[in-house]
Amino acid sequence: MSFAEAKTASREILTGLHDVMASRNHAQAKLNRVVEIIGEALTSEVCSIYLLREGVLELYATRGLNQDAVHVTKLAMGEGLVGVIAESGRILNLDEATSHPDFAYKPETGEETYHSFAGIPIIHRERTVGVLAVQHADPRPYDDVEIEALQTVAMVLAELIANAELIDDSATDAETARQTEAMRLTGQKLVVGMAEGVAVFHQPRVNIEHTVADDTEAERARVYQAFGKMREQIDTLANQAEFGAGGEHKDVLETYKMFAYDEGWSRRINAAIDSGLTAEAAIERVQQRTRARMHEIDDPLLAERMHDLEDLANRLIRIVAGQLGTAAQLGLRNDSILIARNLGPAELLEYDRRRLKGVVLEEGSLTAHVTIVARAMGVPVLGRVANVRRLIHEGDELLLDVEEGSVYVRPSVSMAEAFEAKLARMQQKRAEFAALRESAPETKCGRRLKVMVNAGLREDVAALNLAGADGIGLFRTEFQFLVSATLPRREAQQKLYKDVLEATGDKPVIFRTLDIGGDKAVPYLRAETTREENPAMGWRALRLSLDREGLMKVQARALIEAAAGKTLNVMFPMVSEPWEFDEARALFESQRVWLEDHHHMLPHDIRYGCMLEVPALAEALDQLLPRLDFLSIGTNDLTQFLFAADRADPRIADRYDWLSPAILRFIRRVVRQTGEAGVPTTICGEMGGRPIEAMALIGLGVDQLSITPAAVGAIKAMIRSLDAGELRGRMDEWLAEPPPDMRQTLLDWAEQRSVAIA
Repeated sequence: MSFAEAKTASREILTGLHDVMASRNHAQAKLNRVVEIIGEALTSEVCSIYLLREGVLELYATRGLNQDAVHVTKLAMGEGLVGVIAESGRILNLDEATSHPDFAYKPETGEETYHSFAGIPIIHRERTVGVLAVQHADPRPYDDVEIEALQTVAMVLAELIANAELIDDSATDAETARQTEAMRLTGQKLVVGMAEGVAVFHQPRVNIEHTVADDTEAERARVYQAFGKMREQIDTLANQAEFGAGGEHKDVLETYKMFAYDEGWSRRINAAIDSGLTAEAAIERVQQRTRARMHEIDDPLLAERMHDLEDLANRLIRIVAGQLGTAAQLGLRNDSILIARNLGPAELLEYDRRRLKGVVLEEGSLTAHVTIVARAMGVPVLGRVANVRRLIHEGDELLLDVEEGSVYVRPSVSMAEAFEAKLARMQQKRAEFAALRESAPETKCGRRLKVMVNAGLREDVAALNLAGADGIGLFRTEFQFLVSATLPRREAQQKLYKDVLEATGDKPVIFRTLDIGGDKAVPYLRAETTREENPAMGWRALRLSLDREGLMKVQARALIEAAAGKTLNVMFPMVSEPWEFDEARALFESQRVWLEDHHHMLPHDIRYGCMLEVPALAEALDQLLPRLDFLSIGTNDLTQFLFAADRADPRIADRYDWLSPAILRFIRRVVRQTGEAGVPTTICGEMGGRPIEAMALIGLGVDQLSITPAAVGAIKAMIRSLDAGELRGRMDEWLAEPPPDMRQTLLDWAEQRSVAIA
């Protein structure tokens, strides 16, 4: 079906549905007529409507299937293709339905002669209340324009079903009745911290009461006016952002502003109005398509761009509907924790920071724009909390513990007491750690270690002095690339690197060159990438940079010019063989020579190092060490490669243990080899930021750690209470004959010697 044909079909269907809705027929007759209208307009041999009744999906009307199956065929949530659609809220589009693993044959329907299948969830007030399904005898997938037409129809159907009082609220009522007790919800740690306050919903839901337009041009005018007002709001927000000069959040807001002025988005909304929808329904229609695409996107950065677009759609639909008040505009009256599906960076900036104590999201990610801005604001954020907007009520008391990955809802007395006790302990520990800021990380036996921090934002540099760290052992340069809509210019890169070097003074900074690709894709390189089954082991980091020499040359020049008169420490990620390091170093040196020939000021020294993340590199260290100035062991990637265990997969989390004898033996071998060669070696990654793991590393001979700033105090306290010489001897014994539980053995040893590991 062509676009024009689909547009015509949508109009015919909406006109027919409008007549059906206006008729005085009873609900069953209306639905019977609806499936005929849809089937005829789309030339579909089968069109069926399933409605959710008492937790079961019941076939309510059909064209093409056996009429005897109506009110007889029933499917549980998650059962069959229809059940999967209802449970997930996602579209299914299949050229051969029977090949799908969830296909369930119901003989009374007579559907065995049909091959193709497309199903669309019917959603009312963000809850799936039914499924619209079409089928053909020919095995073919439905075109995008046909799917979009069906989505439009499903939206109108939701209104018809609600008006006919066919929405089954029994399950919702039962669920609401249960939601008065204390509960603990878990999610993903995005910005660590603890907070308490009352639940405040970011925005009231705009309930679309009318979906079919009476006057298309009037609806179009309403949208144009709303776009103008929305863009004015975004411009004002971008000009009022308060973080001081510069920062990645500025890039985020510029990207967000770019979406607000995106003509393609406004055209899609206009096309939905052309099909016969009201302004509100047209925006929601395009927004539903955006949500569907987000579920299909493996690229986390592109998915985040889609979240920004959804944020803007929420703003636009509120303007059109005249419901402008978010919780930010209405004002926070108490210490509050914000609840939302997702949140745009501009919307977060609207809140009173004196009252906003935390954020809980149903979605969200570590690289999300709102996460970057929240980190700069110092607001703890917990993401990926399932069904958060259904399980939490407005005004509920909440206790947020992102470090634990939890939010306590309507906490019991015991929950509140435990939270307050932990908060008090944390505040006491913070005070103790703050007192160690000027103290050196030196063991009881006199061994001086180096404790540095990992960073990636300008704002992270401030934590260096606050924590009393020895320097920045890992500056992730890719953050600037991840939040930008286009490739950052050399001048912008140079300014960031120069700002970081000036802010750190005499303390060293190790810049890791670009580590993008894989699960950190950027849209301006997307055309050259293909979907990878194992992105962590694919076209990423140094592999990408060597393939795209121009990209690396620009970064090399920016780093060299930014470090004029200083020492530049450059580290290459994901090196698997010595020749990769040699090529990367030669590329940097060629840029240094070019700048010298053109009379640019240069660093007084450039030190080159690499990360050991790929186990194969350990087998070639004897060749590489003579050319290295330093080495960093990246424990996050290294461990998952050693164990063939995705560190993000909870199903195999117990196989990803940093205190396994295998990883400890591997690190000890590398540390001994680099020590004999006189090459300084640092542990980078989460392993070094955990006291018991860091203690084990010191027992292996590790002298330098680069960790999250928040962990510096705890690691310093552990180091100053440790006899490293005694531990080193015991580590050799334990690794020669590993105990059944290495972690417990280390914990017992630390407790017996009063090592500060809490």
